[in-house]
Amino acid sequence: MLSQSIKTLLPLLLFFFCFTSISLAQKANFEAAERFTGEKMEKLIGSTSVYPRWIEDTDQFWYTYENAEGKNWYFVNAARPSQRMLFDQEEMAAQLAEIFNRPFNAKDLDLKDFEYNTDKERFTFHVDSIEFTYNLNGNQLIKGDSLSEEKEEDWANFSPDSTWIAFAKDHNLYVMRANDEDSTEIQLTDDGERWFSYQAQDGDTTSNKRLAARANWFEDSQKLWVKRQDKRKVDELWVIDSSGERPSLETYKYSMPGEEDIYIDEIKVFDPEAQTSVTLDTDKWEDQSLGGAYFNDGGIFETERSDYLYILRRDRTWSKIDVIKANTATGETEVLFSEESKPYFNTRYAQLAIINEGEEFIWWSERTGWGQLYRYDSEGNLKNAITTGYYTVGDIAKIDTTAQTIYFSAYGREAGQNPYFENLYSVRFDGSRFRHLTPEDANHNISESEKGNYFVDNYSKVDQPTTTVIRNASGEVTLQLQQVDMKPAENIGWQAPEEFKLKAADGATDLYGVMWKPFDFDSTKSYPIIAYVYPGPQTEPFPTSFSVTGSTGRNQALSQLGFVVVAFGNRGGSPIRSKYYHNYGYGDLRDYPLADNKYGIEQLATRHSFINQNKVGIFGHSGGGFMSTAALLTYPDFYDVAVSSAGNHDNNIYNIWWSEVHNGVKENRKMVKEMNEDSVEVEKEEITFDAPIETNPALAENLKGHLLLVHGDMDNNVHPANTLRLADALIKAGKRFDMMILPGRRHGFGPYQPYFERQKWYYFAEHLLGDYRTNVNFNLPEDE
Repeated sequence: MLSQSIKTLLPLLLFFFCFTSISLAQKANFEAAERFTGEKMEKLIGSTSVYPRWIEDTDQFWYTYENAEGKNWYFVNAARPSQRMLFDQEEMAAQLAEIFNRPFNAKDLDLKDFEYNTDKERFTFHVDSIEFTYNLNGNQLIKGDSLSEEKEEDWANFSPDSTWIAFAKDHNLYVMRANDEDSTEIQLTDDGERWFSYQAQDGDTTSNKRLAARANWFEDSQKLWVKRQDKRKVDELWVIDSSGERPSLETYKYSMPGEEDIYIDEIKVFDPEAQTSVTLDTDKWEDQSLGGAYFNDGGIFETERSDYLYILRRDRTWSKIDVIKANTATGETEVLFSEESKPYFNTRYAQLAIINEGEEFIWWSERTGWGQLYRYDSEGNLKNAITTGYYTVGDIAKIDTTAQTIYFSAYGREAGQNPYFENLYSVRFDGSRFRHLTPEDANHNISESEKGNYFVDNYSKVDQPTTTVIRNASGEVTLQLQQVDMKPAENIGWQAPEEFKLKAADGATDLYGVMWKPFDFDSTKSYPIIAYVYPGPQTEPFPTSFSVTGSTGRNQALSQLGFVVVAFGNRGGSPIRSKYYHNYGYGDLRDYPLADNKYGIEQLATRHSFINQNKVGIFGHSGGGFMSTAALLTYPDFYDVAVSSAGNHDNNIYNIWWSEVHNGVKENRKMVKEMNEDSVEVEKEEITFDAPIETNPALAENLKGHLLLVHGDMDNNVHPANTLRLADALIKAGKRFDMMILPGRRHGFGPYQPYFERQKWYYFAEHLLGDYRTNVNFNLPEDE
């Protein structure tokens, strides 16, 4: 009887279980996500910043700006100051219609390659294949010839005075006179070869073709210099292009952390008139670098004259920097001054300003724990600190040598302000007359004029649409250019994201972030939380300026599914807070950001009853792909779902610069015996380097939640092997996971990004909301 009763009740129990499961699941609002993608918002709102195109040696610029009135071209005189339409668009459309015998939309003129031609002193553009010039003063449109169908000569590198053209062929350096009708080639080198080349594409295998060279002309056009890298002993790496008629192999050189054979830098200076060259005497440290990766402005600096070249030389541990002055006639070098900064020197903000051909130098340093500017004399002696304080100087915007004044950006100086907001300041060389030029409580994105001391300032916050103004040298607003109007978006329900502040896992350090909520948000409901992450150490994942596209647009769309999406920093994430904050993760590249992220989510869940701490997602790209997987595997009972794209899951096979500078490299010295040329045994000091890094595959056995791994199969930055090694470890551990390979994609997913975004939506909807619908279409944006 009991058995019969159970059989009778079983269908009812199954129905009740299924009904309960369905009722507990929440349907993702894919329609809202589609409505508020970055692409849709950009079409609705248009431009959110002004990008000025300054005209050389003037205080004038032009820009384009899109809004509800269409696409407009503006011409601005910052010195006057004044702004006007660059041309009458109705008249332009009418003239073009008459020329082409078809109508043109005056609100969306398709003017290709619109730019100012300094030589012609005219604006130029083309429509279809016809070139046009436009005279601003006469409002005159002049039809030109059909554009040549010949391939653009991108190999030609003209000297500033347009008398010489530099190029490379068969890995060697050539020049020819620009006005030579016979195009006589002058060969300057004969020692170039593949992987130790004067060509920009040093792995190229074609010969007898003119290609772009690594040439850099001095401003006086008397000389040019080339930094070439000896990669001949560096091991090769490969990706496969599967898109062609037949899959093909792409080969490149790639140094990995701790390897013995890495790139060796060399700098040569050439005199094209005399057809002579000199190699600069720069050797000092084993495996040193001359400028290069992560150096601000490349770490090599010129002046108006070609007598000297200034170089930042660093050792392989990234802790020692020499500022070198090189004589371009003799090749001799001298060290002006040196600096040691442990555990590593922040090369991203390292700046050398050369004043009056080397009479003085301005140098950026973190010697006090905060990046500041210092003044040196011509011999490299410290004269004075220009800036002081517990804040970080960013980029130098402009230097007025006549007024002995520097205009520069800085972070964290203003009390009570978000320390990630960029502000503009000025100060004299001697440290006097310090001025704050951007008083508004906002992030200020600055573009400086070519001639006078004028600045275009796009200032905003994530919840404050951009205002664009012109400022003079005193910081006074002399003209407002644009103000973003969000009313069209507000009319369909758009709401701005919210800034927040919380504590790091040490309970003391302030962290900053941004939160996106569904636009139909109900504070009485419970929402899963998803963290968008990037560990740094060069930047953090949350925005500080107003935007509707990029990561802001993607997070905004994701939240509409029914999530609270957050992005916030972590100790070790950014160089603009302080040296201590920036260097926090040194030697712990995998784990350093994880505790802060977990603790931050816990704080938000405590503050806000609408956040469901039992449903936690996390995602990121590149370093964020690495971090999101590490979080899921380190705290498997806290994080439930991760989507990790292009992650450097095994930094032992990532590039040498990222891994060695941020995790550390140990120099090992020992005496070894070897036979010399005379067959006599001698002792020699051998220097090697060691740089092991903890990996995500080592944590594979910890997986409990859901993991989606995504990678482009032609990623030649973070090689696909990073994801494949993790997949291999997960398979060996018997773990279930998901993986998607994007064909033909490199580190950025390009046209496949919309597809990936929607895969991410559905993955989080399935595993955080329980929405397993299979009949939801991918509404991919149409190509324009």
